[in-house]
Amino acid sequence: MKTIPDVSLADVTAVYRGQEGDLWELIMGQQIHIGGMRSSTDLADRAGIGAGLHGVDLCCCNGAGMRWLVRMCNVASMVGVDATDTVVERGRRRCQEEGLSDRIRFVLGDARNSGLPDASADFVWGEDAWCYVTDKAKLIEEAARIVKRRGIIAFTDWVEGPGGLSDAEAGQFLRIMKFPNLEDIPGYVRLLQSNGCEVVAAEDTGRFVSHMDLYINMIEMQLTYDALKIIGFDAGALQTIVGAFKFIRDLARAGKVAQGRFIARRS
Repeated sequence: MKTIPDVSLADVTAVYRGQEGDLWELIMGQQIHIGGMRSSTDLADRAGIGAGLHGVDLCCCNGAGMRWLVRMCNVASMVGVDATDTVVERGRRRCQEEGLSDRIRFVLGDARNSGLPDASADFVWGEDAWCYVTDKAKLIEEAARIVKRRGIIAFTDWVEGPGGLSDAEAGQFLRIMKFPNLEDIPGYVRLLQSNGCEVVAAEDTGRFVSHMDLYINMIEMQLTYDALKIIGFDAGALQTIVGAFKFIRDLARAGKVAQGRFIARRS
């Protein structure tokens, strides 16, 4: 696992309270993860998540994943946990506007210590968000505690690829993304297994490079004005952001970072 010492939960919440979070939503939509609805569909289909189930989304951001699960998979109810007040309030407002508040509840709190009851969920869900969590071992332990026996833990996340990051590359990447550390696929497998889970799938989705190209093109070819407006019309700052995206894209091309998909069943 690649780690840097100077990124904390406070840094992450600052991102999603401010301009960076708004910029991510501009280019990725409400589903702020690689692959959007297609990625969600693949994850839910492979995990067998469907009608009548009750789920928990750890690091749920604005709740777009929960709204998708309720609408498109007919999930009975969802509880979302996130540490950023801004996105939680935005999520509650959006659920109310879409008439989904009776099936979706938000908890403002730390996903590593949610306070939710033991064995209370049919499945635990996450999409490209656990990379922000400092203690991934504690997060997986919490997911395993919350889910029922034979229940499912299904998530995608940004991971270190088989090409491996140098220390310099890791430091630059983690600081750009405000990730305190970066797990790899075998590392997540070990964490799941050590918490009594049978790993059903642990794989690279293969989406990272094409979607980073998409996000760069969206900024440079279509949403330039919208992006500039978010960051106070600072053209230099926008060029820095695009440069950072290209750096990350090049890491992905070299097999050094990827989007992993994980499905595990609690014993």
